[in-house]
Amino acid sequence: MGGTKIRAAIVSSKGKMIARKYCLTLADEGPESVINRILLAIDHLLSQSNIESSKLGSISIAAAGAIDFVKGVVATSPNLPGWHDIPLRDIVREKHGVNTFLINDADAAALGEQHFGAGKGVKNLVLLTLGTGIGGGIIINGKLYTGLHGSAAEIGHMTIDVNGLKCNCGNIGCLETLASGTAVAREAIRRIGQGEKSSLTQIVEGKIENITAEDVSLAAQGGDSLALAVILKAATYLGVGMVNLVNIFSPEMIIVGGGMAKMGDLLLEPARQVVKERACLLLARGVRIVTAQLGDDAGVLGAAVFARQQLSSKS
Repeated sequence: MGGTKIRAAIVSSKGKMIARKYCLTLADEGPESVINRILLAIDHLLSQSNIESSKLGSISIAAAGAIDFVKGVVATSPNLPGWHDIPLRDIVREKHGVNTFLINDADAAALGEQHFGAGKGVKNLVLLTLGTGIGGGIIINGKLYTGLHGSAAEIGHMTIDVNGLKCNCGNIGCLETLASGTAVAREAIRRIGQGEKSSLTQIVEGKIENITAEDVSLAAQGGDSLALAVILKAATYLGVGMVNLVNIFSPEMIIVGGGMAKMGDLLLEPARQVVKERACLLLARGVRIVTAQLGDDAGVLGAAVFARQQLSSKS
């Protein structure tokens, strides 16, 4: 469950997806409506696969925001209005009566990529998910790093610009305000609103308030100078964030996923250059910065991996 979309699947013990369901989060409608959509998605999958709840090994939910996975609570989520101390795990468990687990969506994506994707076989990695917001997951010595409460790696909320914009989390100048899909769209809208020319105006048929990061990417691929400049700016800030990660964690790999990752080297090459120029030389030399391989499946598969790990630890 992200700020924009909900993806659900029934996953076999070997990581095969048996059935899938996709719907919009519609987060502005509030927690109750979003939870109802989650429950309906589960019901749809069970019906589609002709499987009863009791036959499931577990239900595992990967949700955007600060997650207390020990208590099974969404403590807060900047891109999900009204989500404060929501006991999502217990709500779902009471409905279906099976083992239920809750994990941060980017943590889940990190597990997914580590087991099935770009990070397979890599013991020390950082994953960034760039979409509506920016999430993160950290794998150290082959294990997910969760911190004290299970909500570590809020990478999108590291401060990059102390004089920057206010973030939805309440902080100022977070990486999320500078390099997320939302930030890219906002910067393009601002510049066009100030009178700069761009093919984006034609792409959205004059309704510049409807510009998305995907639109900016499309315009940039067509050579639009404003779109290219907007992406370069976001990529530079992304690179600064990566410098901090490299200097602190010295990972073997940084994986970039989420909708923004579809920009590929248009986004990543400038970020790599910033890391090369600014990170400690020895550490920068050893890190690979790559795009995620699993796409939208990373979080779903990672949630399944997390459930399997939790069940194993209990046995």
